[in-house]
Amino acid sequence: MTALHALDKPDRSGYIFTSESVSEGHPDKVCDQISDAVLDAYLAEDPRSKVACESLATENRVILSGEISSSARIKVEPIVRNVIRQIGYNLPNKGFDDNCIIENYLHAQEPALEENTGAGDQGLMFGYACSQTKSLMPIPIELAHKLLLNLATVRKTGAIKCLLPDAKSQVSMHYIGRKAVELKTLVISTHHNNICEMEFEDLKQEIYHHVIVPSLAEIEEESKAFFETKNCEIKINPLGRWHDGGPAADTGLTGRKIIVDTYGGWAQHGGGAFSGKDATKVDRSAAYMARHIAKSVVASGLAAECLIQFSFVIGEQTPVSLMVDTFGSGKVNDCEIERMIAQNFNLTVAGIIDYLDLRKPIYLPTAAYGHFGREDFSWEKVKKIT
Repeated sequence: MTALHALDKPDRSGYIFTSESVSEGHPDKVCDQISDAVLDAYLAEDPRSKVACESLATENRVILSGEISSSARIKVEPIVRNVIRQIGYNLPNKGFDDNCIIENYLHAQEPALEENTGAGDQGLMFGYACSQTKSLMPIPIELAHKLLLNLATVRKTGAIKCLLPDAKSQVSMHYIGRKAVELKTLVISTHHNNICEMEFEDLKQEIYHHVIVPSLAEIEEESKAFFETKNCEIKINPLGRWHDGGPAADTGLTGRKIIVDTYGGWAQHGGGAFSGKDATKVDRSAAYMARHIAKSVVASGLAAECLIQFSFVIGEQTPVSLMVDTFGSGKVNDCEIERMIAQNFNLTVAGIIDYLDLRKPIYLPTAAYGHFGREDFSWEKVKKIT
């Protein structure tokens, strides 16, 4: 084989795959949480509310826009301020806090859409599960979320001083085929108060011992296969001190972290964001159903991993397509699993909403650290498929 041919057909038996996560204080996640908090407030008063709430956060300002159809009358401003406060943006003179300016441009929904009982729009949605971890999530995104959840814990408890809410993580794993064999690179970048270089070095050591070490111990316990970690390159704030963060330094928008919200890029994404949308928006509800079914397929022992795709047409109740791909890991062929899914699940829009109980105010907790892999959501339960 010539060198050119070798480049044309690279050996994919071994490769490095990367996923990232962002904290609840990341500007985009601030907006996701605001949008879902508004959604929850309307659903709490009127479970039939139709909500599409978009948020923008920038220096000292939050802007809301979108369409709402509801019998509820909600004061939105206190909800927004409470979300910002709970995240941890409550310090004055940092450029963004819970006393920021709030502009509300939410308005009534178009009547034709208000009366629609089918899918709120056309689109395609994916769901995925695999046996890499106990939660049936891919290891890279699972670990990326875990790092930032633990970082948030030490920030909020005060176990590590001077931390501020904005942060990111990144995890690179070496795979052989579909199996993780080694953790190659781990990155945490976190916003913090003004500190000197010596204090910064102490901060990095605290993050290593109180965030990274326990996170690695947790993922090693939760993963179902051994992978090497001793040669991992760990990078904490690789660019140096990070004094200016959050919406004061970087504008945030609802729906810009769709890969963080799902499978970290390991599985496909249909392109639709989740936060701020009620369950009649199949971007959200059908993606949740697809995850539930994929997880049920794996948990039922039908495959080691499973990818599901739905597609819907606006105004119609049933999906126009259903696809299953088990990547060759299925105990039965994929067409048979598709048949079993059709027999075991009601895939109409109304059926999905009722089955997963999606008219309740449950969405704010989904808006940071991923919508999947956390047992407290209905779509994370499993159903035995026979």
